[in-house]
Amino acid sequence: MNLQQLKQRFGVIGNAPALNRALEVALQVATTEISVLVTGESGTGKEIIPQIIHQMSARKHGEYIAVNCGAIPEGTIDSELFGHEKGSFTGASGERKGYFEVANGGTIFLDEVAELPMQTQVRLLRVLETGEFMRVGSSKVIKTNVRVVAATNENMYQAIHKGKFREDLLYRLSTVPIQLPALRERKGDISLLFRKFANDFGDKYRMPALRLTDEATQLLENYSWPGNIRQLKNITEQISVIETERILDVDKLLIYLPEEREHLPAVMNNQKSDNFSERELMYKFLFDMKNDLNELKKMVYEMAKNGGEISMNKEQVALFNKMNTNVSSIDEHHLLQTPAVVPAKKFDSEEYVQDENDFEEHEEWEESLSLENREKELIKKALDKHKGKRKYAAQELGISERTLYRKIKEYEING
Repeated sequence: MNLQQLKQRFGVIGNAPALNRALEVALQVATTEISVLVTGESGTGKEIIPQIIHQMSARKHGEYIAVNCGAIPEGTIDSELFGHEKGSFTGASGERKGYFEVANGGTIFLDEVAELPMQTQVRLLRVLETGEFMRVGSSKVIKTNVRVVAATNENMYQAIHKGKFREDLLYRLSTVPIQLPALRERKGDISLLFRKFANDFGDKYRMPALRLTDEATQLLENYSWPGNIRQLKNITEQISVIETERILDVDKLLIYLPEEREHLPAVMNNQKSDNFSERELMYKFLFDMKNDLNELKKMVYEMAKNGGEISMNKEQVALFNKMNTNVSSIDEHHLLQTPAVVPAKKFDSEEYVQDENDFEEHEEWEESLSLENREKELIKKALDKHKGKRKYAAQELGISERTLYRKIKEYEING
């Protein structure tokens, strides 16, 4: 079976190289007895990999049991997985077979395997190494022939470092690791998935399928999708039910996309930072202008103290021009209408200079107005640089396209 046939059989949509690689590995290991650990963020569709492995293996006629380890209480998970004897604990009114006994000859999928308690991890390790286990409350050893496929969205090495997961169990589970990519790493697949979900929900609710404008498609593909495929499917269903218009533009789509944590806009060598929110963005602008103001004060103080004219180098002239653009309160003192030479007579009265302490930091200038102007100017520069192409302007600024659309609308920028 080739890759395309596999996708059609299991309903997998997309052509991202990382996705294709994961499917190819799953197909290759299916005919073996090797344990597999599937990793990837929540909502990436990890559950499809164990289904492929089971259905393409010699065990396909045996039991396939999927167990969500995070959904079973710690006190009962051993009983669920390995069974129990009558009277082994309060409420055990009879003996019960566990999943490992029922799935003998088949496959068990352990989802969220990192949530297993340490005691259960010891039992699982024994099953993987010897194929043996004991029911809770029993001393009789039971043999089983089960293939284990596990999945997690956690960093397992961090879990080991925190003492939450056994290192030897990880190596037994991950003989072959399969990594599923996040949706934001599959940009070319996003519109395909949206179209599939839109058609499905159109049939389900008996209405025409949603369609996207070109700009809305671009916005959809550049959104970060923290919830991955699950989030995309959920949002598509919301829009399908709520919107009466079946053609979706950017403004409508923005209503349904949750706010992201943004990168810091900075038109500087295309560098981006993932760690700044909009609030931090404003703080950054404030601190930059505050530092510039302090530098300016020192220069003014030196000019006044020297009692004569002072020549400025290129950096100092640039600083004066920058402050003239961004800090309105300084502009009121006409300190920034400055050539390369500044006469000292403007600063030799006690009104301006008494002591060096007069130049301590203070914040009486209009912060919010300056910040808004600065942000607006950056956006305009990025749009001009890329000839109005918002996708590339957003990349230049280091923000999401969604935020750029909102800022353009907020500042009434023509771009």
